[in-house]
Amino acid sequence: MLEREGGATHNLPVFSAFTSFDVQRDGITLHGRIGGHGAPLLLLHGHPQTHAIWHRVAPVLAERFTVVAMDLRGYGDSGRAVDDAGHAAYSKREMARDALAVMAHHGFARFGVLAHDRGARVAHRLAADHVDAVDRMLLLDIAPTLSMYENTSEAFARAYWHWFFLIQPPPLPEALIASDPVRYLRSVMGGRHAGLAPFAPEAMAEYERCIAIDRTAESICADYRASATIDLVHDREDIAAGRKLACPLRVLWGEHGAVGKCFDVLALWRERAAEVSGHPVPCGHYVPEEAPDAVLAEALEFFSSLNKP
Repeated sequence: MLEREGGATHNLPVFSAFTSFDVQRDGITLHGRIGGHGAPLLLLHGHPQTHAIWHRVAPVLAERFTVVAMDLRGYGDSGRAVDDAGHAAYSKREMARDALAVMAHHGFARFGVLAHDRGARVAHRLAADHVDAVDRMLLLDIAPTLSMYENTSEAFARAYWHWFFLIQPPPLPEALIASDPVRYLRSVMGGRHAGLAPFAPEAMAEYERCIAIDRTAESICADYRASATIDLVHDREDIAAGRKLACPLRVLWGEHGAVGKCFDVLALWRERAAEVSGHPVPCGHYVPEEAPDAVLAEALEFFSSLNKP
């Protein structure tokens, strides 16, 4: 068991070989863990979770890569930035700069990225804004944000109700989440294909601990409000300028999840990236925890070139 500052515990023994870190950027603490050896590989989690989502894959990846798993701002043990009127503080552009700062802190100027859900949206912006930093990128269970909003159907809106709930004006969404944050977390995560069955008790305890941290509800809402406003501006600017992601991109999605059922994932990514591959895997949305073997097989093959001279 690893002790966290302030007495909180991170009861995930698989991370015992990893070293905890806290990096400061513009007054925000960016927390995470680093371990392993080999070429650098950044891991970014999704909503409403933390870097603990990687507990079933990080130890194996660390046998071949230097794994850096961080908590996004507003999540886990990273800091909660104060939101602004334009939501720039939670734009994926700003969160991508967080990731860049964490990797630079550890001495990595170029690296691979494995990311899920919200973290994959941060990864998209990281690769778009910092072409020289991202060697290749594996994204889990997302299509481009703008494409998902522009092609929203009733089926998608019902499955991803939280997208539309969280962007409502404050303070209602924040107040409802903060009234019982664990209930909110379990409702979101348990409402998917496999319910709560895929989540290890230790990981669930970590998610529950972190979502109850003060000001997490405000940060979650700010993250989603940014995705529905300023992030779309940045995406439209890329499209208008004819910019596409230059790095090799692979995308996996759960065959039982809403993303693959509601969108043509590969076609949408091929509009935004020059080199795209991918396929569905037999699981729902929470791919790293529902189908860790599939993630490992893809990641070990896709990122193998990182370790070549």
